[in-house]
Amino acid sequence: MGQQISNQAAAAIWRRLAALPGALEPAGLLALDDETLRGAGLSRPKVSHARSLAEAMVSGRLDTEALREMDDASAIASIASIRGLGPWTAEVYLLFAEGRLDIFPAADIALAGAAMALKQRPTRPDARELRKLAEQWAPYRSLAARLLWHHWRHLTGRPAMDDTPLPAMDDLPGA
Repeated sequence: MGQQISNQAAAAIWRRLAALPGALEPAGLLALDDETLRGAGLSRPKVSHARSLAEAMVSGRLDTEALREMDDASAIASIASIRGLGPWTAEVYLLFAEGRLDIFPAADIALAGAAMALKQRPTRPDARELRKLAEQWAPYRSLAARLLWHHWRHLTGRPAMDDTPLPAMDDLPGA
């Protein structure tokens, strides 16, 4: 939900989505019509991508238990194979939901902005440059990403998501 929107907007959409009966279960989400999902705040593309993810989970093409056993590159490729999900989404999922230690979403604009400020660069590094910079933080690149996100929030004055706790993926029905 949080891709390309503010944390506050993502949290509001998530709360509305979570209030829909069955919406946080793959089969339940598939049973809801598009207008209901749009009413919760999902854009047309996000509705389509959520449906792709739910279909992949229902069919077994995406198995969160199997992901846990995969190395990082395989898990990223598996998630990114779902229509509407890409490497950034996969990396953020693995970092936050699975708590993997060495994930760095180098295509993240906030991470690039924080690195630009810390390195006193005139421009943001692109994903390739940021990934190269992050190599020195292995095997704890996830920690570096979290610190850079906090630094970016400090620099921009942007608050973190509100205090409403979001469920961990393991706590969601059907996950």
